[in-house]
Amino acid sequence: MRKVEFDEAKCKGCGICVHFCPKSALAMADRINSTGYHPAELANEAACISCGICGRVCPDAVIEVFKP
Repeated sequence: MRKVEFDEAKCKGCGICVHFCPKSALAMADRINSTGYHPAELANEAACISCGICGRVCPDAVIEVFKP
């Protein structure tokens, strides 16, 4: 089951979600999305607690958090 899903095509790679993740579960991807940015991704699924902070701080609303 996914805990966090990103709309990678709309992510501008600002890194705000990565900065505010209390468990350091997110990271900026090495790949580049269709708009030329490095999107955020769930890098450590085991660390993610589905708190939803990333979704709340995302200025472009590209993050959906699923509760287990």
